[in-house]
Amino acid sequence: MANSKPKILVFSTDKISDPAIDLAGLLKMYYPARAFTIIVPCSSAIKPRWIMFAFEQGFDGVFIAADGTDCPYDPACTDKTAQILTITQEQMKEKGIEPARLKMAAICSVCAEPFVKYMKSFTEYLSQNN
Repeated sequence: MANSKPKILVFSTDKISDPAIDLAGLLKMYYPARAFTIIVPCSSAIKPRWIMFAFEQGFDGVFIAADGTDCPYDPACTDKTAQILTITQEQMKEKGIEPARLKMAAICSVCAEPFVKYMKSFTEYLSQNN
């Protein structure tokens, strides 16, 4: 890691998890500044190649703030997103990237505190395992 602090890409969903991330900011609940967010409509739409591209571009970790059972688009969202993680983690192994550098958690629209805790613990993990 160039700065000794991990750089994390967060895939966030516009209707469910992104409001929680915004709420964390509004409440001044600080999480690591090197967490960068990309908003998507549904976590099951994320492509493994996007995740792999993030690693190729120097991200130390990727976190998917999934819709979980609250997904307004697809009731099977959680299962589909989990399949994306499984596929991507296999690709990561093939490239010599530790699969634990990819995390997923369901983050609802009011889950600001859990999001902050996930970012802090993921940052700590990446700092210790790099």
